[in-house]
Amino acid sequence: MSYGIEFVPGNLSVKQVVNYCKLAETKDIDYAWITNHYNNRHCYPILAQIAAATSELKMGPGIMNAFTDTPAAMASFACTLNEISDGRAVLGIGPGDLSTLPKLAIDPVKPVSRLKEAVSQIRALCSGAEVKKTGLEFFDYDGAKLTGVQLPGKKGIPIYIGAQGPKVLELAGTIGDGALINASNPKDFEAAIPIIKAACEKVDKKGFDIGAYTAMSIDMSEKKARNAAKIVAAFIAAGSPPALLERHGLDLNNVAKIKEALSRFDFKTVGGLVGDAEIDAFTIAGTPDVVKQKCEDLKKSGVTQIIFGSPLGPDMVNSIRLLGKYIV
Repeated sequence: MSYGIEFVPGNLSVKQVVNYCKLAETKDIDYAWITNHYNNRHCYPILAQIAAATSELKMGPGIMNAFTDTPAAMASFACTLNEISDGRAVLGIGPGDLSTLPKLAIDPVKPVSRLKEAVSQIRALCSGAEVKKTGLEFFDYDGAKLTGVQLPGKKGIPIYIGAQGPKVLELAGTIGDGALINASNPKDFEAAIPIIKAACEKVDKKGFDIGAYTAMSIDMSEKKARNAAKIVAAFIAAGSPPALLERHGLDLNNVAKIKEALSRFDFKTVGGLVGDAEIDAFTIAGTPDVVKQKCEDLKKSGVTQIIFGSPLGPDMVNSIRLLGKYIV
């Protein structure tokens, strides 16, 4: 089992993120994943700062997409980050946030096909190949080649696919080195992991890293930990399809009320609507003992990397220390 930590550089400054990553490294956390949203601080320069400030931590964007960034740009960045970090770069890439892309005047057509082509071209470019036209639909490069970067060598840069739906889960097992699955509950992994394993078996792939991209909240006070997880649980519930809500036995009418309150930015009402059912379905929240048991449950389901994601807890520094002391 390996462990990662995720930061959203929205309310956090660059210096805060870097300092938290330095602390995470001292607690034997293996990976730092930095989210990529157009409206937040950009993950590329933050990752470069993390690389320069740490010595063992692996790091990468969690996650990029091939609508807002081209495969050539991502390949160049990944190689540059790998050079700065002395070989510690990883790359998270997914089909794209289908709710955000239209706001950027992007029509997210054929996201899975686009993702597949992007990964193929990133791998080819990072190998040093000159990529010539082969009839691809989206990224049919004509003589593209990275000439001014330090290439990562035969191992390449590990590519993790951000996946939830069956098609992307299958694609992850087929072409990825790992998957980042945005879930905190073993029920979701019981549905996802068989799809990945079947895809891996078809291509005779070994050593695939299955990452649980959790919403984590830990504190010595269970009440404080669970209260800190409420808003995150609300957003996840509001954005989940009915089938997923039904899998966890959630009240669809209550989730509809949560969604409506969020649309009005009425977080007081949201806090009153989010109960134990939503928190337990979509987060890992509680005391170190509770969190440790839930992480063990994920491990038993087949997860091989647990990523401690936002909100982490009511006090970020304390949460990282608790994770290092009791969980890692």
